[in-house]
Amino acid sequence: MKSAGFDRAVALLSTTQLADGHNDLPWALRQIGGPDPAAAVGSTDLTVVQPGLHTDIPRLRQGGVGLQFWSVYVPCQFDGHSAVTAVLEQIEVVYRLAERYPDELAIATTADEAEAAFRSGRIASMLGAEGGHCIAESLGVLAALRRLGVRYMTLTHNLNTPWADSATDDAVHGGLTHFGRAVVREMNRIGMMVDLSHVAPSTMRDAIETSQAPVVFTHSSCRNVNDHVRNVPDDVLGSLKANGGVCMITFVPSFVSPSLLEWDESVKSSMEAEGLDYRDLDARNKFVEHWNGPAEPQATLDEVVTHLDHAREVAGIDHIGLGGDYDGVTSLPEGLEDVSKYPALLGALLDRGWSEEDCAKLAGRNALRVLRATEEAAERQY
Repeated sequence: MKSAGFDRAVALLSTTQLADGHNDLPWALRQIGGPDPAAAVGSTDLTVVQPGLHTDIPRLRQGGVGLQFWSVYVPCQFDGHSAVTAVLEQIEVVYRLAERYPDELAIATTADEAEAAFRSGRIASMLGAEGGHCIAESLGVLAALRRLGVRYMTLTHNLNTPWADSATDDAVHGGLTHFGRAVVREMNRIGMMVDLSHVAPSTMRDAIETSQAPVVFTHSSCRNVNDHVRNVPDDVLGSLKANGGVCMITFVPSFVSPSLLEWDESVKSSMEAEGLDYRDLDARNKFVEHWNGPAEPQATLDEVVTHLDHAREVAGIDHIGLGGDYDGVTSLPEGLEDVSKYPALLGALLDRGWSEEDCAKLAGRNALRVLRATEEAAERQY
């Protein structure tokens, strides 16, 4: 049932560009059509609702999404040259999506281009590389990705890189290595946002200390609300005020809901007992399909609102955003099942007393500010 604030939220998103920090549709298409970008894009007609996906053009429109950061994700099972190849293939997927749907999607590489796309009635499409292993320890590859339009890189995925600790691996570096700090400085120089989702708290703190530009968390929630290792501790959230960065609250059920976290820990223990790696997302999804354990609890939209309230209190209204992680997870909270649901979330916030100005900042203004600040920091270094 629509909340009282739903219609206000729809009206708000007609004039405010909603920026979602992380969507894994490119990898979902790869899983359907294979690694060849033409086959991946040609496998699915996104002009009609796709029940097997969380994302398609009709639901992006219904959800009021005006700027989508498409994840050009590479699993940790790829490394070295294979990881570089895979990220280039995923970049090509996004460009081909824009070519196939030119009236709906527009590639944007700057904040100005993103806003121009929105004014033209199209969804601005930006690239975000998920997993620093995709540069194969090469600053040259990093710079090349930026030239191809990649606007952020998540420093790690589920495993450590040789230069940064992940939140979901055993710490070996104590944060960033000397080379890891060089990666952050190079990202500042070339105008690529430093994404700290997936990294260990020590890596978060090192990156914020090193970066001369605001940082982002493209899909993380609050550790104080739910003690998941992928969430952000309060001291780091609070440090975004001085850094200028943004934490884009995500909808991943186990990050959002304490009951889901408890269930997820049971899955992890059961997998480890069978010698399986819980961090391998494909292996985990296959394991859960046949697992004899308890039924998966249901996260809710209200639990996401709790994270948003907390993040606003600790980081401040200027330092929060949204990063749904659609098509990167097998299930979503009740009320946030696909990309059409953003008006429901903003409507719930309006019903709780959030102002339209606060919701506009959350929806996209904060993310666009950080994007532009990253560009300005790069200009100062040239």
